[in-house]
Formats: sequence, structure tokens, C-alpha cells
Amino acid sequence: MFKHFLTLEWKAFTRSATFGRSLALKIFIAFIAIYFLSMALFIGITIYPILKEIFPKQEPIYIFNNFIAIWFLWELIIRFMFQSLPVMDIKPLLTNNIHRSKIIHYLLLKTILHPFNLFAPLIFVPFGMWVITSNDCSFLTIFCWWVAMFSFVFLANFTNFILIKKFGENLKGLLPYAGSIVIFILLEYFEIFSITKFIGQSFNLLLSYPFLVIIPIVLTIGIYILNFNSLSKNLHLNSTFRGKTQKIKTSDFQWLKRFGNIATFLQLDLKLIWRNKRSKSVFWTSLIFIFYGLIFYPNPSFENMPFFLVFVGIFTTGVFLINFGQFVPAWDSAYYPMLMAQNIPLRQYLNSKAVLFYFSIIVLFIISTPYIYFGKHIFIINTSCAIYNIGIGVPSVLFLGAYNKKRIDLEKRGFGSYQGMGITQWIISLPILLIPIILWSIAYYFFNDMIASAVIALIGIMGFILRNYFMNIIVKKYKSRKYITINGFKENQ
Repeated sequence: MFKHFLTLEWKAFTRSATFGRSLALKIFIAFIAIYFLSMALFIGITIYPILKEIFPKQEPIYIFNNFIAIWFLWELIIRFMFQSLPVMDIKPLLTNNIHRSKIIHYLLLKTILHPFNLFAPLIFVPFGMWVITSNDCSFLTIFCWWVAMFSFVFLANFTNFILIKKFGENLKGLLPYAGSIVIFILLEYFEIFSITKFIGQSFNLLLSYPFLVIIPIVLTIGIYILNFNSLSKNLHLNSTFRGKTQKIKTSDFQWLKRFGNIATFLQLDLKLIWRNKRSKSVFWTSLIFIFYGLIFYPNPSFENMPFFLVFVGIFTTGVFLINFGQFVPAWDSAYYPMLMAQNIPLRQYLNSKAVLFYFSIIVLFIISTPYIYFGKHIFIINTSCAIYNIGIGVPSVLFLGAYNKKRIDLEKRGFGSYQGMGITQWIISLPILLIPIILWSIAYYFFNDMIASAVIALIGIMGFILRNYFMNIIVKKYKSRKYITINGFKENQ
């Protein structure tokens, strides 16, 4: 039966009207996955001698075990953000003589084939082979350790399944759990209670008593059964029917009327962001990533890589521009043909998007000003990056948006969803992220960081001065591709 399901999905994929574009995107993602898998394998091969050199008086496997808790936490976070749930059109199957349990087992076991389940094994399997060849532990001991590690990989996989189903569309529900994680981090920092040592000692105990491998196996089976029961209760033809709707408070954003003839479009955009799952996820993600700098600014290792501060500055002030802008005009794909059929100047529509992006960049820049605590040079770089985003980033995103013809379902979750993605979304990152880093690095190499930041800011100012010239080019491009875009949105329905 599983082979039959795979055959059906393959036929649906190859017979799709968007087969060519979908295949190109999957190949591109596959190359990225191969790169990161290669890096994981490299780490797995080199981690043992590195630990042996840094901690010559300790066994590397005991040091490795102390980092399992940190790895598991990051595994859950990255999976929640980027791993998508398996998708399958089950309604035709439910009307046939196919037992529901087979469909559920297929959906759950299909997640095991996800590339995320290969990263950790490519690290701990070569590491375990190093331990065996070094005679640190017996083969049986390491084999049980491998089984325990594989169990934790699948435990993270099926736990993520539950987290996405429960919190994928309601990020606020994650706040209590995020608070608990912060508490454990503080307990670890102040050396009150170390969860990393507790998990590490548990795995050390497994090395002495291999039969304890049954515990992670039972935990994985338990979370699998929990997922199975949850899906079994909701796997019905009428499971997607809406229940009683609740009244919600909304706003007409009357204060936007001061923006003149683009006010209507701004109101529509803000309502779209606030009322739909996908766009709301983009909004909250942008606010979360404002803290992105805290990962890099306090870290002294990045002092030798000043160009990386430009990447952080561009990303921090332009995260909404990147996340929301890469899907323009697909956000309006549901009614884009109607907009194009009305007597509405296309320039007004695009100007409203530009003003929305200007506003987001300014707000994110203001929120990021406390980073001046880490140095005046950080503030100067962020300022120049914000100006560059306004002058160059905004017209670049709008211009490349003319090539965006993949429809977006606004009711789908934003995290881990590749729906609406195309090669255009990947190309958008080039002028926004790579070009300013290259220009800044060249100016920094010949002069200093102040002049390099001034060059980036000057380019942004020139771009803003020439915004009307750029907008004329963008409008012409949208007009020339109007029917291609409309047909693309219709094909993806």
C-alpha cells in the first residue's frame, strides 16, 4: 500500500501544470541540502580528534554527551521553523476501501525520509566509529548509543509534528514553553541546575548499562502513538468544516487616509497582514528576528569578520522587506486578476507597497537602536544598511516581484511552508544581502569601516533620489508581465 501511495504522489507531481518550476525549486533545495549534509559529515569525521586535542584528559564521548541537550533544543527550533508537515490529498482515499490506519502510518513514516533526519546521524555515526576504533568503548556499547541517538532524532521528528499541528498557526501558545526554556537557560547560566549535564550523565549511564537504550526507544514509540491517535481522531471527510465563528475586533486604519490615493492599498495590506495566518507569521517572525544581533554582537569571534556585521544590519532592518517583499504580488493572488481589470493605476498599487516597506525599515531600525550598546560602529553600520534597504532593497524587491507567479494560500502557516516559493524568492536575496556586503568589504579593505558604511549609505541615498525613475521601470515590467502573472496564479489554484 505504501508503494501505491508513493506512486500516486509521483504521478500528481509529474502531471502538475507547474511541474517544471516545482522541479527546478526542488533541485535547488536539494543542492542546498547536500551542502549542509556534507558539512555535517565533515563535522562528524573531525569532531573526535578535535575533542581529543582540546580535552586530552577526558574521553571525547563524555564531552560529546554533554552537548546532546543543546543539540536536541536547536533541532526542535530549526525543525519547527523550516520542516513542513507531509501533505497528501486524502479525500479521494477516504472514499475508497482503504483503512485509515494505513494512510496515517504512511503520513507519519514519510517524515522519516526528511533530510533533517540525516544531519545528526552524519555527525554521531562517524564519531561513534572513531570511539570504536580508538577502543574507548565496545561495539555493543556504541551500537546501543547509536540506537539511543537515532531514537532522539525520531523523537524530535515526531515531537515537531505535534508542535506544528498545535502551535504552527498560533505562535502565542508557544510563549509558556519558550519561558520554560529561558528559565532552564538561566538556571544553567547561574549554575543552579545544569540540564546539559543531567542529559549528558544520562547518556554516560547508558554507556555503562546499554540495556537502558530501551528508555529512548519507548519515548519515541510513545510520541509516535500520540501522533497516530491525534491524526486518527481528525481524519474524516468533514474534519475541515469550520465550527462556530467568533467575532473579532478589527480596525479600518482610518489614520492611513493621510497618505492620499495609496491609502486604500495600505489599508488592504495591513488588514491582510493582521487577519491571515501566513502574513501574520511573517509579521511575528520579523519582530522575533530583531533580536538576531544578540547572537553575533556579543561574540568576540566576529570582530575578525566585520563584513558579517553588514549582513546582520541588512537582515535586522530589512527582515520584513525580505520576508514579506519576496511574495509581492502573490499576497494579492486571490484577487489580483480583479485588481488588474479595474481602472486602478498600477503605479499607485506599487507605491503603496514601497511606502509599506519604507515604514517597516524605519520602525525596525528604531527598534534596533539599542544595539549601540555594543559599539558606535554597530549603530553606524545599521544606519547605513537601513538607508541601503530603503534606496536599493525596496526597488529591487518590487522589480523581481514582477517575475513572481506562484499563488499563495493565506491560510497556510508561514513557518516551514514552501508554498508560493520559486526561484525568484532566492534571487531576491542577492541584491539585498550579497551586494552591500561585497561593496562594504571592498571599501573597508582600501579605507576603513566608516568610509565603507558611508559608501553603502550614499548608494542608498542615490537610489532613493532616483526612486521615480526606478518606479517607471518597475511599472513597465509589471505591465509587460501582467497576463503571465495572472495565468501563473490561476495555474496554482
